[in-house]
Amino acid sequence: MVSKKIQTVDEYISSFPPDIQGILEEIRETIRESAPEAEETISYGMPTFRLKGNLVHFAAYKNHIGFYPTPSAIKAFKEELSHYNTSKGTVQFPLDEPVPLDLVRKMVLFRVQENLKK
Repeated sequence: MVSKKIQTVDEYISSFPPDIQGILEEIRETIRESAPEAEETISYGMPTFRLKGNLVHFAAYKNHIGFYPTPSAIKAFKEELSHYNTSKGTVQFPLDEPVPLDLVRKMVLFRVQENLKK
């Protein structure tokens, strides 16, 4: 059986259970509101927003939502992210806690400013 490659963010989100779909939609809307001129696409198999290059990616996993705002945003928001698992360009938001949408918004706005300076 050949699995169909996901082409759109809608397809990606609809491939998850309803509770996860809701979380993903909240993140998507927060990004859209923060970067209305960004283009939505699928890159690396996950929802991606582009604005003069990659802006942010996000993805659902078994126990967390991965948010990928690039290493510069992880560094800039290090204090506010201290409660979460992070790596060079990633933060993990546990599924058993509300996603900090205000923090997501701040990181997206930070990334918009970075990309517009390019």
